[in-house]
Amino acid sequence: MLNDNKMSISPNVGGIARYLTLITSDEFYTRFEGEVWKLLGIMPKGSKAQALASRVKEGLKNLVVPTILFEELGFKYFGPIDGHDLGLLRRTLAHVAKLKGPIFVHVVTEKGKGYRFAEQDDQRYHGVGAFDKSEGIKKVKKATVPSWTKVFGDHLTELAAADPRIHAITAAMPSGTGIETFQARYPDRTWDVGIAEGHAVTFAAGLACRDLRPVCAIYSTFLQRALDQIIHDVALQKLPVVFAIDRAGVVGEDGPTHHGVFDLTFLRMVPGMVVMAPSDENELRRMLVTALRRDDGPSAIRYPRGAAQGVDMEAECLPLELGKARRLREGDGLAILAVGSEVYPALEAAAILERRGLAAEVVDMRFVKPLDHEVLADVWARHRLVLTVEENALAGGFGAAVLEWAHEQPVTEAPRVVRLGIPDRFQDQAARSDLLAAAGLDAAGIAAAAVAACDLLDAAGTQRSVS
Repeated sequence: MLNDNKMSISPNVGGIARYLTLITSDEFYTRFEGEVWKLLGIMPKGSKAQALASRVKEGLKNLVVPTILFEELGFKYFGPIDGHDLGLLRRTLAHVAKLKGPIFVHVVTEKGKGYRFAEQDDQRYHGVGAFDKSEGIKKVKKATVPSWTKVFGDHLTELAAADPRIHAITAAMPSGTGIETFQARYPDRTWDVGIAEGHAVTFAAGLACRDLRPVCAIYSTFLQRALDQIIHDVALQKLPVVFAIDRAGVVGEDGPTHHGVFDLTFLRMVPGMVVMAPSDENELRRMLVTALRRDDGPSAIRYPRGAAQGVDMEAECLPLELGKARRLREGDGLAILAVGSEVYPALEAAAILERRGLAAEVVDMRFVKPLDHEVLADVWARHRLVLTVEENALAGGFGAAVLEWAHEQPVTEAPRVVRLGIPDRFQDQAARSDLLAAAGLDAAGIAAAAVAACDLLDAAGTQRSVS
């Protein structure tokens, strides 16, 4: 059964979408149906004839509507059916339930039908949190800090002015991923492939083969669908495709299917892949420049949903040295290695710990792959406790990468390592801040984990312990 409301979040694209439009707007069928209906009405006992015609209406459609595509695919096609006519819908389903073989029921609906606010703004009401149904979603003051998505879209558009090789690819999400800004300026260099993330990645590989610089902007949760293409079509060929991974981490009210908490895990295992996570919008801009200048393999930049940090932008956006972290705060005995969206909470946690007499060093690792081995070696030599903090699943994520590095080091003593991240369970639907707090990934949670670990070390009378 296809619930055809003519769009997902953004307007549909592609051959199937055009074909469905052809079916639902077929001029011959519409004219033929209207003429037959009028003719039946003027006949003796016309009302009974019309009632009979209503019951065979779907059979009539099958005779005159162009449905050859579905028939050739092996389906018995029924439709298009008005999905808001519940009586007709029930009768149709009762009928097709008795038939044998594959059945295709084409139901046409209007997105937001019956709720005025949703009818007027179907994109905004595609997925929402709690709101007052009598007033709709309350308008909020325009944010003074741009979203991560907007920063990405605007900077990509700026870079494209100087580099005609840059092309943008979206899988039916030009507005959600910020590509609409690029699309308005460079429509001939924008590609919306529809809800087909695997194809988006393979298409990007094709562009890269022609010495172009494709940027694939996809939500983290949806990029999971394209892992095979990432490995075989892009990474194996060492192609310079850039993956701009929006909605990385927990996403709040969109719910369990949309949390993007696995990308660090499945991307860092891919040979040749560079994996970056910016702590603020200036870092995002620099990482985008870094990725676009690579010519020996793919790069991934993952950033969260919502407003960025509101930092000042550097006038000259320089690329980063691959795999180079930055130390943001000095400390003694305790180091917090944070990546991406967890860097600023780590700094806040360090301020909390300072009030308790603990001097925590904070390092923005920037790169999950490659790791900064020099910084890690220095941290291992000077601290008795290390916290790794990430907004990603603990299994196979950034913290796991650090432990893998530590396991290979020829040392007999090492700091105690505590990993903070998304626990091994699917996350619920809740506000982003609530989910992070529940996982211990806000400033208070990070500080509490550090204090608890320090207390354990002190109780054991141990200055250093094996990880």
